[in-house]
This record gives sequence, structure tokens and C-alpha cells, in this order.
Amino acid sequence: MKASLFRHGINLWPPFLFAGIHVRHIAADYRDITVDLRMRPWNRNYVGTHFGGSLFAMTDPFWMLGLMNNLGRDYYVWDRAGAIEFLKPGRGTVSATFHIDEAMLAEIREAAADGSKQLRWYSNDVIDASGDVVARVRKQVYIRLKPQARQAG
Repeated sequence: MKASLFRHGINLWPPFLFAGIHVRHIAADYRDITVDLRMRPWNRNYVGTHFGGSLFAMTDPFWMLGLMNNLGRDYYVWDRAGAIEFLKPGRGTVSATFHIDEAMLAEIREAAADGSKQLRWYSNDVIDASGDVVARVRKQVYIRLKPQARQAG
């Protein structure tokens, strides 16, 4: 799917829309993604800071989506695990960026060429407007070359 169309669609997706999550940018090749979480009265926790579930949700699908769109249909790509470490209270608008480069993709393709499953951890920070790290999120992605792709290659 064209990245600009996907960005508009996901910004209207109710779990993101109502949580205050906004995808600001998706590069045409899905290799660079920037996501914001805006503070709203309905997404604050009891002490007036960002709800931790929203901080995690804003980062949840993007490593998988970026890798899936870059590796193509010959690979299974699934989220497998995730973890979040809260470092300071999040207030105002916070953001997270995701970057996939050619070296990362080449390493995955080489490691998965024999059809073995690859479990890769990716990490990124959620930062506030002053550049302070609010949370550190880690996602484990399952990647495997599909059997029919191995036979064709």
C-alpha cells in the first residue's frame, strides 16, 4: 500500500485516533517513520501524565510494518514480544522515530536465506518536546523466508 494512503488510514484507525496517536511521517519506502502521542484529557493517567499503554501502543506496529514492506511477500514478519521501560513522566506531545537501513535488511536476508526463523530485537526511544527520553521500547520481530521463496531461489 502506498505509504501516504496508509498514513492517513492509520491516523483514522480508532485505537490510534482516540488514544491521541498520530503518524506524522512515513517515507514512501517505509524506512523512516515518525509517530507522535498528543496529550489529551482522555489519555492521561491518574497523575496527569501519559498513560503507559498509549506510550507502548504508539510504537507497537512500526518495526513489523517497516520490515514487512521492505522484505516483501517472500517473508513472514510478525511481532513476537515487546517491553517498555518508563524513564520519566511523559507530558505534552511525545514522539518516536523508526529507521530501517539497507544494511539491516541485507543482514536479515542473509541470516534467513536457509529458511530458519530469525528473532530480532529493535529498540527506540520515546522523547518529549525537550528531547528527554520518556520511555525506551524494545520489540522482538519474528522473520522467516517462506518455503516457496526458498525453492524458487
